[in-house]
Amino acid sequence: MKFKAFLTQDGVNLLDKRFLPALDKHGRICHVYLTPDHAMFLHNLLGGDGVQSVAQFNKDVLFRDYRISSQNAGRIAFAVDVALLHRALRSALTIQAQARDDTAAIQIKLVKKLPAGSRDPAPFLTFETKGRVSAVVQDVPISKPLPRDDVQQLQSALEAAQDLPQTLVQVQDLAQLQSLVDRLRNVGDLLTVAITQYGDLHLQVSTSLITVGSEFRRLRVLGVRADPPIGDRTLSAPTRTEMAIQKGEGASVQVSLKHLAKSLQCHLAKPDSAFYGIAPQGACLTVIFQFFVPGTRLTDKSISFYCRLPVLDPGSGP
Repeated sequence: MKFKAFLTQDGVNLLDKRFLPALDKHGRICHVYLTPDHAMFLHNLLGGDGVQSVAQFNKDVLFRDYRISSQNAGRIAFAVDVALLHRALRSALTIQAQARDDTAAIQIKLVKKLPAGSRDPAPFLTFETKGRVSAVVQDVPISKPLPRDDVQQLQSALEAAQDLPQTLVQVQDLAQLQSLVDRLRNVGDLLTVAITQYGDLHLQVSTSLITVGSEFRRLRVLGVRADPPIGDRTLSAPTRTEMAIQKGEGASVQVSLKHLAKSLQCHLAKPDSAFYGIAPQGACLTVIFQFFVPGTRLTDKSISFYCRLPVLDPGSGP
């Protein structure tokens, strides 16, 4: 199998300033999954009980002169330490700046090398900063590329993770949500999340001594929506939520506050908004981050970033 490409300037900025810092908060090790059309960074799709996250880019966003081949339909996957990957990219950028060479470019490729003191070659993701008169090479150790069966399992898990909830509500002020979650973490560890087809998002933490909650109302709804009942403004948030669930117009699940806080670290990738939804049968809490084309209010379809939070209790819902 072979892979090599040059990083675009936009790709460097996206990875260095936004996505690698966010991915590092999700976990030290992630899978890099390369296909003929996309480059992806995946957390926990092959097992584990933590937050699943998927960052996917059209190849032309990150790379130019993109060349990939394998006996598995041009698909390659391997595990890498996110911090080491980011460190190598930052070092390559420093070398590029010090070279004062406007032709300097960063090429990355998969190679096998013989590590010092070893008799067996090992795989590396190599960063080569190439200028007119010199080149500097940095090697990032990676796992052995996944065999065909594991790549197919990864692809199947990725396809399953792309199933959307029937109802999604939009939260534009992620800083406000982050502040709320930080306060709720001082109360307890388990969070009940309820979402209605009216555009309501209700968060509540309960202990034997206290119940604390907050509600976002009349949010933008994607997918299945319904008109709120007449007179619901006079009802308490728990009552409204319970009525919506009983009518099949809402759902609730219980998740770890630690997991929700981890998913909110995706704000480091600087999304423009986020959509929250509960999968059918309360299988998971899904968070989809939206990015706009710079200078517009149009969704950038070349980038996708989403998380799936495991459910601690099936909760209620249709």
